[in-house]
Amino acid sequence: MVDIIIVGGGPSGMSAALYALRSNKSVLILEKENFGGQIANSPRVENYPSVKEISGLDLSDHMFEQIMDLGAQFELEDVLGIEKKDDKFVVTTNYRTYESKAVIIANGVKHRTMNLPNEEKLVGKGISFCAVCDGPMYKGKEVYLIGDANTALQYALLLANYCTKVHMFTLFDRFFGDQILVDRLLNKENIIVKHNMNLIQYVGEDKLEGLVFEDTKTKEKLECNTDNVFIAIGQIPNNEKFSNLVELEKGYIITDESMATKTPGVYACGDTRKKEIRQVVTACNDGAIAALSTVKYIG
Repeated sequence: MVDIIIVGGGPSGMSAALYALRSNKSVLILEKENFGGQIANSPRVENYPSVKEISGLDLSDHMFEQIMDLGAQFELEDVLGIEKKDDKFVVTTNYRTYESKAVIIANGVKHRTMNLPNEEKLVGKGISFCAVCDGPMYKGKEVYLIGDANTALQYALLLANYCTKVHMFTLFDRFFGDQILVDRLLNKENIIVKHNMNLIQYVGEDKLEGLVFEDTKTKEKLECNTDNVFIAIGQIPNNEKFSNLVELEKGYIITDESMATKTPGVYACGDTRKKEIRQVVTACNDGAIAALSTVKYIG
């Protein structure tokens, strides 16, 4: 039995652990893959307060070292479900079960990918999922963007502010975002839109060197020489396994401002919850609030 089990070892989960540990609570973090979450794949982070520039991996390592020094426990296991039994929670993983007085869900989301060969290897080496995070690296350059909904439209408008050209590719012949964003985008001279284009190949082994598209109507191939591409085709939350304890909207966990869910003792923070802004600093903010709320709940 520990005081708090945290599901997920990204910035939000580790921030929650930091605040809980400093409140003299015992903490077990269960992480499915690797600590750091999505930010660990970012080659350069320049929007984290007090740190002018750092790689996402180094930032994650610093966070992990900090909580380990404070006594955090961790296991690399996949959480399969959570049940509330009387005044405790039973967390089941692919290996065993654990018990705690409260639970914080901070398992993040996964970006939808193109499911092409070598894609995973090239993430952070030319393939990016966040224009807010990685866009400034390409200031004064041409950039490539794939997507057709609100996030892609917002990214294109953002990139157009400091990139010479934004080449935007959509799979269909139209956009699926808010009309006000579409109108703004079409009025930007440095945003070049190509509809009905399907990405079929990444060029490059150790770093991105180009993209190959296929026109979905004519089947003609288009080869682009580029060292960058932003993939903005959606995110995938993985919260159905917690639906017995939390309320979901489009897969995201609904919380109040204290990060509390509908079940007393269960909190959620970071990208996994319903929210507008998903950045490393907002994830850390959520984690701190979730931990302090949990500490208050435990007493």
